[in-house]
Parts: sequence; C-alpha cells; structure tokens
Amino acid sequence: MKKLFLTLISLIMLTSGVLKGENNPFFTPYKTAFGVPPFDKIKTEHYLPAFIEGIKQHQKEIDAIANNPAPATFANTMAAMEYSGKLLTKVSMVFFNLEESMHSAEMQSIAEKVTPMLTEHSDNILLNEKLFKRIETLYNNRAKIRLTAEQRRVIEEQYKKFIHNGAALNEQQKKELREINKNLAMLQLKFGNNLLAETNNFKMVIDKAEDLAGLPESVKAAAAEDAKAANMPGKWVFTAQKTSWIPFLTYSTRRDLREKLYKGYWMRGDYGNATDNKQVILDIMKNRIALANLLGFKTPADYILDNTMAKTPARVDALLQSIWTPAVAKAKDEVKEMQSIIDSENGGFKLAMWDWWYYAEKVRKAKYDLNEDELKPYFKLENVRKGVFEVAHKLYGLNFEKLKNVPVYHPDVEAFKVSDADGKLIGILYTDYFPRASKTVGAWMNNIRDQYIEKGVMVRPVIVNVGNLAKPTATSPSLLSMDDVGTLFHEFGHALHGLLSQCTYPSVSGTSVPRDFVECPSQFMENFAFQPEVMKMYAFHYKTGELMPESLMKKIQNSTYFNQGFEMTELVAASILDMKWHELTSIDGIDVDKFEKEQMDKIGLIPEILPRYRSTYFKHIFNDGYSAGYYSYQWASVFEKDAFELFKDKGIFDPATATSFRKNILERGNSDDPMKFYVKFRGHEPTSDALLKSKGLK
Repeated sequence: MKKLFLTLISLIMLTSGVLKGENNPFFTPYKTAFGVPPFDKIKTEHYLPAFIEGIKQHQKEIDAIANNPAPATFANTMAAMEYSGKLLTKVSMVFFNLEESMHSAEMQSIAEKVTPMLTEHSDNILLNEKLFKRIETLYNNRAKIRLTAEQRRVIEEQYKKFIHNGAALNEQQKKELREINKNLAMLQLKFGNNLLAETNNFKMVIDKAEDLAGLPESVKAAAAEDAKAANMPGKWVFTAQKTSWIPFLTYSTRRDLREKLYKGYWMRGDYGNATDNKQVILDIMKNRIALANLLGFKTPADYILDNTMAKTPARVDALLQSIWTPAVAKAKDEVKEMQSIIDSENGGFKLAMWDWWYYAEKVRKAKYDLNEDELKPYFKLENVRKGVFEVAHKLYGLNFEKLKNVPVYHPDVEAFKVSDADGKLIGILYTDYFPRASKTVGAWMNNIRDQYIEKGVMVRPVIVNVGNLAKPTATSPSLLSMDDVGTLFHEFGHALHGLLSQCTYPSVSGTSVPRDFVECPSQFMENFAFQPEVMKMYAFHYKTGELMPESLMKKIQNSTYFNQGFEMTELVAASILDMKWHELTSIDGIDVDKFEKEQMDKIGLIPEILPRYRSTYFKHIFNDGYSAGYYSYQWASVFEKDAFELFKDKGIFDPATATSFRKNILERGNSDDPMKFYVKFRGHEPTSDALLKSKGLK
C-alpha cells in the first residue's frame, strides 16, 4: 500500500497546485446554489488527487477514533465514524455517478486506479481491530446505554457490517480476505466495462427502406438519428438498447431481422472475444465462494442473505417457486394464443423467442383493441414527468421547480428544486433520461449527496434519476412506451425514498435499507402510472394537446394482465439463475452457457422465453451489488402490492394514508427494522396474495 500511495503522490505532485486544491473544486466547499457539485468546473484530472487526499484524511479520522484513550461512547465512536470521510464521500459520489453516465477511456482509467485503493481503504477500516473492539463494546452494552432507536440501529448495523466483512478473522485470514476483495473489485469493474463495450459495439445497419416494413414512422426516425450519430447518414441503425430493439421486434414484419437483432442483444458478452464475460463470471464466482467459505458460510447465497430480510436461500427459493408455477402456466397460455395467430396466418413456423413482442402486440390489438403505437403520442416524456411530479404533490405536498442556473454534467440533464408544502427545501433532483454511448444501459437512481443531520443542521439530499428512454427526433419529441412510463415512475419512487428521508445518520438514511426492501418504494410508485386519475394529469396528445380519451384509458385498464405470464416468467427465471450461481460451492468443471441452460431446463423455462438477463450481461449480479439479490424485486413486490391495496381501499390520494406511508416508510430509511415500520403503516405483515392477484396469477 505504501509504495502504491507514494507512487500516486509523486504523480499528483507533477500537477502542481491541483493537490493543494488551488483549482480543484473538491477541496473547497461548493460555491453553487444549494451546494450542488460544480459540474462545469470539475475536470478528469481533479478526481485522482481528491481520492488520494480523501483517503488520507479519512484514514486519519478513523485512526483517531480507534486510538482514542477514552472509553467508547456513541458520540466518540459511532457518530464520529458517521460524519467522517467527507472529502472521500464527496468525490466518490460524483465520480461513480459520472463513471456510469459519462463513461470514457479517461474515466475508466481512473476507475481502474482508484478501485483497488478504495478496496484497500475499506479493508483497513473494516479489519481495524481497535476500531472493532470499540464497536463491539457498544454493541454488547447497547441495552444498558441510553440510546435513540436510530442510534441503536446504527450500532447493530455497523457491528453486523464489521463481522460480515471479516473483523473477527485472524491475521492470516484477514490477509486472504484482502486479496479476495481486491480481486472481486477489479473483476466486477471489468464485467461492467466489457458489457458497455459489447452494447456499444453491436449495431444492425439497414440501408434498404423495404427492410423497415411494419415499423412506425417514429421508430424509423429514431433509427435514422442513430445512424447519423454513427456517421452513417441515409441509413437506419438499431442497437442493443431496449429503446431500439424492442420497438423493432414489436413491429417489424421481417422475422429474419427480428432474429438478428434479438441475437445481438442476448449474445452480449458471449462472443469469445476480448470483451467476453464468461471467464470473468467464473473468476468472480470463484472469489465469492472463497469469500463465503472464509467467513464461515457454505455458499455465497448463505453469506449474502444473512444480512437481508429474507435471511436464507430457502426462504428466497420458496417465494420464487410460489410465483414461478403460476407464471409459467400463464406464459404457456400466452404462447398458445400467439401460435393460433401464426397458424391462422399460415405462418408455417413455431413461435420463437424473437417473435414474442410481434405476436404479443397482435394479441393486444385483437383482445383489447389496443396497440403501443396508438398510446405513445399521449406519453410525451415532459408530460409524464410533470405527471409524476403532480402525483408527488397530491400525495405528499411536494413542489418541483426547474432550475436554470445550476451546473449539469451533460446538456440532456435537467435539475429541479424540490420543496415541501410549507416551502422548506426537500432536496435537488437531477433527471438524465436519454441514451448515449457513454452511458450504461438500464435505469437507476443514485445519491450525489446523502440526507443527514449534523450538529442540529439538516443536510438535504441531491438525487439523480438516470434512464435510457426514447430520444427526441427531428420530427417528434421523446414519446414513451408503457414500459418506459413505468420505468420513469419506478426510478422516481427511488428518488422520493432518498429525497424524503428524515434520518440523523447517513449510514441509515434514505435508500440505505436492506437490499430486499429497497425496491418497495420504487415499485410502489409504478402502481400509480396507469390509474385513470393519474393519466388525466399527463396523457395529453403531443400534437393536439387533447387528453387521452376515456375509452382508451379503459382499454389500458382492461389490459392490466396482458403479457404478465411472460413478464413474470422472465423476471423470476433471472432471479432463479442468480440464486443458482450463488448457491454453488465450487466452479470446477462449470461452463457458463451449459450451466445456465441446465438450470433453466431444470425449472422448466419454456423455449420461447429467455431469462430477463442471461449470465454474460447480468450486470445486476456481477457488477451492481445485487448478487444473490435479484429476487429483491419480487420480495419487495410482496410489500408494495399489499401497501397499494390500502391506497385502493381508501382512495389513491387519501391524505391520511399517504402521510402514513411517508412518515413510516419513506422518511425512516433504515433507522429501525423496516418490517416494524411497515406493520405500523399497514397493521400487519404482508403476504404474497396481493402480488399474485395484481399479475392475474391468482
């Protein structure tokens, strides 16, 4: 460590005043409105010096806490830890947000330098024997000490975190743990970099207009824009971005091209080239198994789930199986419906996975007189965002004001001041919705600043919602699919969880809840998206300004269960695949593709459906912290569907119900057991009944 540190210091000194902070925005308080990052002044050369100095400062603070001769108290140990490392937190939150949304060779190079540094720094804290002894003392005496419920939770969570990360190991074991952690950090980074490269490298180029048969004009226009961006004017480009390939598979009459494009999506990371992820997966699993064994667990799943609400693989497997059986049965019925259409048209083939979207759309038109292209003109992005803001206003009294003079990190990004009903600042929300080559696929919410209270002063959060929604074209604004609308509401639910937090300590504030509860507030918000009362807030035709007809809204309501067999089957299949990887005790003799196929065959996944994510592009579990955790979406759904039942009973904008949800769920973070908060809100623990009913599976 010392040699690496000195080498980096010497490199930084070459940049003169940067280390001293003369020109580095991270070294001084942000001189911006609301204290947001000065993105217009932050340069790539600022990150490394800030990381190095941040680690140095944080380690000095940790050493002072660990070596304090005074007996351990909450104030001199836990609170001191909670408020330490401000510079490191400051630079980390900006860098890792931008590393995903503004990726570049320079950012990747910095990530490759700082990742092992941060891993080593984390180990230096979590494996610090003196520090752990102080935490252990507080933990063992917590019943005798006068503490708030949140302070008790902080002690318990930090104690578990230290134990879970090797604090009780002997010195030789700690040395092994450090090596494993370093390996995993770099392997997981490599997986993500490979996937981004694979996604950007795949393009299906069309140069004949007749090959666009069946596609709506909006889809053609978007493909033409992508072609221009790829320096291929006059052609049409389709990519592995969902906003590109899903519309093509939904409308294209060219079955051969549907197959080609879908294969480009599901073969990412599986081409045997320099960015193939199969060996990376095996190396990750080898290290995760070693880590679990070192810490006394049989499998990575046992180790990871020990710190969740589910607790054991058996409970996860039971939940997944309870959904799997009815989901597959419904999916098989959906296959029959689509196959009958193929046969009636004398297609002469069996439905394949790349046919699903095309024939599902035909089913939707036949059964519900509804098609996606008919809906999109009513789902203009700006209107949908305005609608979700209005939902938050009606539920919680929040107001959103667009900020024009706040620095942003890309021209697509917009910033909003969020205020409470009484005018008090709640926080700042950035939205970054459009795909670009520098952005990871998918959608997510991140913190740029946590909410907490220090010395009686409330620090308000800065939140970002990131997505890859349909871009505007030369002829139309951004028009969303129903899936896109749901995604926007989902990520906004995460944003509210962060924005409305009212905790004292940063480690338990906002979305810092058990991983299998974190999706509850986000999925809860999805329930509002297509309620008629809500659509009346945003579903205006982008050309005429007319509200969506009630007859069309009714068709949306009638199609609630449409394609739910497919959606739940692909989702649960991915969750089971995740669990199967993390229930391994060895990777000896494992072939990634064969293992995946064997596991899917065992559970009876039908050939017309793939898991939502195949292993080689399953970023959630090999890069994003959802290892043995993708089930969390279903676990959290048990809570949010049960919660929304109360809203339906009382009225979806009932003030008392909304206030209770805000006070007991959204404001409390992880300041106590989330189940306690949920029972206080709902009056009982949830069952899976509401979830199954909502999907038409019961």
